[in-house]
Amino acid sequence: MAQGSVQVTHSGTSRWRRRTGEYASLTAAVEAAGDGDLLTVAPGTYRENVVLTRAITLRGPEGARGAVRIAPTEGVALTVRASAVVRDVHIEGQDSAAPALLVEDGSPDLADVRVATRSAVGIEVRGTARPTVHRCTVDNPAGIGLSVLDGAAGIFEECEVVAAGQSGVAVRGGAHPRLERCRVHHASGTGLSVTGEGSTLEAVGCEVYEIKGSGVQVSARATALLTDCQVHRTTADGVSLDTDAVLTLADCDLHDVPENAIDLRSRSVLTLTRSTVRRFGRNGLSVWDPGTRVDAYQCEIHDSTGDYPAVWVSDRAAAVLDGCQVHDVPDALFVLDHGSRVDVVDSDLAQVRNTAVSVSDGASAQLDDCRIREAATGAWFRDHGSGGTLSGCTIDSVSTGVIVTKGADPAIERCTVTAPSEAGFYVSAEGRGSFHNCRVTGSGGYGFHVIDGCRATLTRCRTERCARGGYEFAEPGPTSEDCTSDESATHAPPPPTPGGDDGRTGALGQPAVQRVGLLGGVPSQSAAAPQAAPVPAPEPVRASDDVLGELDTLVGLESVKREVRALIDMIEVGRRRQQAGLKAASVRRHLAFTGSPGTGKTTVARLYGEILASLGVLERGHLVEVSRVDLVGEHIGSTAIRTQEAFERARGGVLFIDEAYALSHEDSGRDFGREAIDTLVKLMEDHRDAVVVIVAGYTEEMARFLSVNPGVASRFSRTIRFGDYGPEELLRIVEQQSEEHEYRLADGTAESLLKYFTAFPKDAAFGNGRTARQTFEAMVERHAGRVAQHPNPGTDELTLLYPEDLPELP
Repeated sequence: MAQGSVQVTHSGTSRWRRRTGEYASLTAAVEAAGDGDLLTVAPGTYRENVVLTRAITLRGPEGARGAVRIAPTEGVALTVRASAVVRDVHIEGQDSAAPALLVEDGSPDLADVRVATRSAVGIEVRGTARPTVHRCTVDNPAGIGLSVLDGAAGIFEECEVVAAGQSGVAVRGGAHPRLERCRVHHASGTGLSVTGEGSTLEAVGCEVYEIKGSGVQVSARATALLTDCQVHRTTADGVSLDTDAVLTLADCDLHDVPENAIDLRSRSVLTLTRSTVRRFGRNGLSVWDPGTRVDAYQCEIHDSTGDYPAVWVSDRAAAVLDGCQVHDVPDALFVLDHGSRVDVVDSDLAQVRNTAVSVSDGASAQLDDCRIREAATGAWFRDHGSGGTLSGCTIDSVSTGVIVTKGADPAIERCTVTAPSEAGFYVSAEGRGSFHNCRVTGSGGYGFHVIDGCRATLTRCRTERCARGGYEFAEPGPTSEDCTSDESATHAPPPPTPGGDDGRTGALGQPAVQRVGLLGGVPSQSAAAPQAAPVPAPEPVRASDDVLGELDTLVGLESVKREVRALIDMIEVGRRRQQAGLKAASVRRHLAFTGSPGTGKTTVARLYGEILASLGVLERGHLVEVSRVDLVGEHIGSTAIRTQEAFERARGGVLFIDEAYALSHEDSGRDFGREAIDTLVKLMEDHRDAVVVIVAGYTEEMARFLSVNPGVASRFSRTIRFGDYGPEELLRIVEQQSEEHEYRLADGTAESLLKYFTAFPKDAAFGNGRTARQTFEAMVERHAGRVAQHPNPGTDELTLLYPEDLPELP
């Protein structure tokens, strides 16, 4: 057969009809062929627009795949409008407004067809067409790979879209194709796109990857079913559902997605069965909007590469996780907003860096027979209206088992917390909650820790082997009934009341419910239990004149001394006016100290506390110095506990927070410093007379810290600035150090020190008073090296410091 010719083998056997014929063009051969005829195309390039309107067979020569190229300069290269058969043909199109291969009608059979084009669409199937397509390849970097639209259908087996400038596969207009063992990759739009009411896609054993966009997108009332499919290496979400979309994923694997693995919005519904979601950058499941719902059965979500919750449900959406595993993630499950709900049944949440379950903004979560382990916080019900139920759950190897704060009111029943490092159950900041038949074992802190007078309810709970105690309650405390500890048999009833009421019955003869506070009602220690270490007696309080005298001896700080004396005078006069029955002006005792390191802020804070204690304003006046590392935990929940504990240590004295601005980073991300600030502000409000708080740090940073935290600034109305020491003041500090340690400055040493401190670089390494002390220590060290060479040094040699003892300038 000649190059570029077409041989037609007719199927008819009539005597008048030739059985074979050879034509110079495809168009002529197609026009001459009838239903059932075979067109064998010789190798070559055919610059024709071919249209098949009969059920013929068009194929290339045996053993020469890709040798036949249909490549017109414009328009559709090949149009099929009948149940034709096409084999071993290479199709090229150049028209940006038309498809390269168009199937409009019939049930054609296309196999081993390669479409390499820069057209609007590589293969387009529309209308009543129902093709079967085998082992076909589409390479179309200028447009869509495969488009099925306007009610068309078809089966695509082992096909591949190797490149697409837009979507790899687009289904719309009520079309309903089926893909089997297909691959779609290197698309610059969505991998699989299904949109429009009545549009449906079924995909089995397919792979979608290397997509510059979402891997799968279903929208506008479309439906899709993916079975045994893989979606990975996308630049946007792995799977996206929007506007009443419905998708079922069965036995699928989604992985290596930088954004959300699956994102649902606007009343979309997802059913996820026996599927795996792994290595995602944002949420594994992101569920938004009223009516949106996810039902996940026997699925695994793990190995997050970002810093976001694995499952996020908000804005009145809903999710069900049944028999699922979520592990190796920053947070497992966040549910937010009134009306949002999550039901988790028989599931495992493990290796969670922060919080396994977080419920906030009025949302609800119900967990039944679930297992939470190796998390920072097991479950946190955060605020008013947030609640739900934890029933029959086990929480193991966490920092805190369950946290309830800010008016949240969950029901916790038949739950066990084992080996928490800080607390089994922690309730604070007006949190509520009912705890029935719950158990805490092996806590490194408390079993049940309820502070701020929270009105929680405990019934039939038990604690065992809790290092700091089974129950720690603050007045007025929760309601407690039939709770026990390994430190006691049961709660002892209160002593009889003066009216003859023994506390055993309440109104209408019902059993009384005990109020458990710090001083009674908590399970008492058994006889065998070790006695608590005696609390050391507080140090005697010095007289205010003695403390003020010490303040006056401090070098420099004249403006600071005036500020402190003015404040003390206000407090003292206010105290005397109260004693005289007069109104006293309100004096805010909390202070902000600003200035460089080494300017005496900590020393003045200590003396300030002693002065307030001498005036009877504070009980002890002791100083507790903390910084960010002492207040901020590594996970959600621990920060509030650490801040509370620091505040309790400072009760009756001064809590000094150095570098307080470090609690409020401008780019905090998931930083928990904000939580420390909020906790501290509330404690200052609730216990305003118990602790004086002083925040300290660099001047500019502290000014910014107070300006961006108005709730903090309102409580620190007085700021005292500590200026840098001058050379004369630094010299005086060295002289004081010398006197204290029985050294003397030789002639000329004071002048040398003045020159030294004048020339000392005032950069970030300059430490003010610390620099003076370090200079003195360096002089003593050099003095020792010099005097050690004398066999019998005298008193002068042992005490005099000379200019040569000064260290080198940095």
